[in-house]
Amino acid sequence: MAVNHSTENPVQSPARQAAFWKDVSLSTVTAGFVAVTIGYTSSAAIIFQAAAASGASAAQISSWLWALGIGMGVTSFGLSLRYRMPLLTAWSTPGAVFLATSLPGIPLDEAIGAFLFSALLITLCGLTGLFERLMRYIPSAIAAAMLAGILLRFGLELFEVMESQWLLPLVMLAAWVAGRRLWPTLAVPGVLLTGLGVALLQGQIVLQGIPLAPTTPVFMTPSFSLATLIGVGIPLFVITMATQNLPGVAVLRAAGYQPNSSPLIGWTGGATLLLAPFGGFALNMAAISAAVCMGTDAHADPRRRYTAGMAAGIFYIIMGIFGATVTGVFNALPNVLVISLAGIALFSTLAGGLASAFMESQHRDAAIVTFLLTGSGITLLGIGGPFWGLVAGLVTLKLTAAKQGV
Repeated sequence: MAVNHSTENPVQSPARQAAFWKDVSLSTVTAGFVAVTIGYTSSAAIIFQAAAASGASAAQISSWLWALGIGMGVTSFGLSLRYRMPLLTAWSTPGAVFLATSLPGIPLDEAIGAFLFSALLITLCGLTGLFERLMRYIPSAIAAAMLAGILLRFGLELFEVMESQWLLPLVMLAAWVAGRRLWPTLAVPGVLLTGLGVALLQGQIVLQGIPLAPTTPVFMTPSFSLATLIGVGIPLFVITMATQNLPGVAVLRAAGYQPNSSPLIGWTGGATLLLAPFGGFALNMAAISAAVCMGTDAHADPRRRYTAGMAAGIFYIIMGIFGATVTGVFNALPNVLVISLAGIALFSTLAGGLASAFMESQHRDAAIVTFLLTGSGITLLGIGGPFWGLVAGLVTLKLTAAKQGV
């Protein structure tokens, strides 16, 4: 069921603005925490690699994490509150992978200049409405199939990990089944607590040697080289838009929210412009982590799930301030716990995406192509499966529609 929210007409009544705290619940706060957990544990190491590849010092690497955490936190909190949707932002993980392989040999000041150039291009896409015009050509079935394909590997990994470490994921799965039967709105919080309890009993969580100090941001003066702007700035822009912002907005629409994406892209680009000199190389709309906040496990009422985005924003800000400490804590968690938590937390969103993708018979051929290609995990020409799944699905839809005379 579509949610009647639009970034063009956010709820503005004083009573609604003053009473947002009434929409907060344990399930939305937990969804926000789980979303942030997935984001940090899945790719924080890549950020370290990208920063190190640029020749950044230890203090500058910490500043990268500070800038990204603060940027994601402020934009997630602010956009979710402003537009009453679970609007989570994230760093560009594919962008970080690209930087880790492309920055060696490039001076750090030129890399910062490339970040600013990429952010300017993203901001212009938002301000001109170009991105929103593109999104209008993507049917909801294709968007839902892409969402399901993005989330597929998380569901599969939950069961694949049981082959080598069966106890923890099995206990967590049992906790989810029991929670869905006895207290549906608290099923995922119960899974998290159960997983932490079992991991502690097994001695799998070790918190020794974790630094306990806030991060100090470091301003890095940019410089501009035409070769670096073309070789790093433009590819970073394309990767962030095609593999991050496009799926991020599609996930929102697949979940029933109907945002005008132009302001969202504009805000993420503008935030990156401000934070790039501190290491914030690319902020974008989140897909995987945001999906955690869009399902029924976050809240039964879609109109209240925006508080999950706000909760995620607060956690992101804390992680930005204490970047090194938080990274150490997440690294202390057993990988099997994180994999199991992510898979279970995304069950309802994955199921909803599959149901929407294959609801209408005339879209099923295109949806299955999009779903399988997106879920395959392939990378072609440096661009991941979600983009190619979307392209292949749209082509299939066009050809099959022409054959059927639609």
